[in-house]
Amino acid sequence: MKISSAISNAFSLKRHVGSFRIARSSLIKSAHILERIGLAAVGASCGLYVGATLLREKGGLFESGWIVLLTMLYGAISCYIGIDLSGNVARKPTSSISEEWTGSESAEIMSAAGTFGAAIAATLSVSILVLDQNLPNGLIGFVAGCWVVGSSLQVAAGTMARSHEASTNEQ
Repeated sequence: MKISSAISNAFSLKRHVGSFRIARSSLIKSAHILERIGLAAVGASCGLYVGATLLREKGGLFESGWIVLLTMLYGAISCYIGIDLSGNVARKPTSSISEEWTGSESAEIMSAAGTFGAAIAATLSVSILVLDQNLPNGLIGFVAGCWVVGSSLQVAAGTMARSHEASTNEQ
């Protein structure tokens, strides 16, 4: 049996497992859900590092262990909602003229900017923790600000993209 025919059989419209048939669309939906859960786990781990960095700040507002839980939850929510924009909205050209905007571009830009801001905050937090640095409160505040703004942009982008998709589907 050739490899190409084996691959095409593996990705056929329906998979047969004994007498149980699994539709391809349900496999793709399941894979998409696993992907979104993975993105949420990444967001939570980034939130863990930012929260741990904030927890190290002495004499500040963030001396409670709840800050770690809150940053983890907000990171998980923001990455779940904002990073994986729907395929119907994101990267779907509706016009060949570059000056025409469909409304979904702003969601993509906000998602990209939010992902960048949250990733920078997580990277700075990891370096602060690993290198055991004592930094001024202003720099730690900058890290926290990058985290909050980046995560909020992701939530806003995901919300905008899904509402744009819903209005497009109604038409």
